[in-house]
Amino acid sequence: MTRRNIRDCEYFRAADGSLLCELLHPDNEGLDMGFSLAHAILRRGEASEPHRLRESVEVYYIMEGEATMHIDDESFTVREGDAIHIPAGAIQYIENTGESELSFLCIVSPPWHRDDEELIKK
Repeated sequence: MTRRNIRDCEYFRAADGSLLCELLHPDNEGLDMGFSLAHAILRRGEASEPHRLRESVEVYYIMEGEATMHIDDESFTVREGDAIHIPAGAIQYIENTGESELSFLCIVSPPWHRDDEELIKK
């Protein structure tokens, strides 16, 4: 059994520009699980860089705030309580368009690996 509290997490600036902490990752904790779980934050007015995960499917779960989610040629508003499925290979980014911090969970399956992520030039 492994327990991590989001308040104890160490955040870093990810390649896509979001402030990120890895809550659970099988490579870090030696867990037998088919996904990784991270918490991401974008401050008011910030956006992640366009990127794609070549092989992994991703789900964002919005915990707090409002944003515009961009997946390939689609753009739509997301807010607290929304879950967003991002297919493998889709170009994506999220833009905090709300009045407060944007807080969301990132669930990646198979687990996130640096070699799977590709930043896309605008």
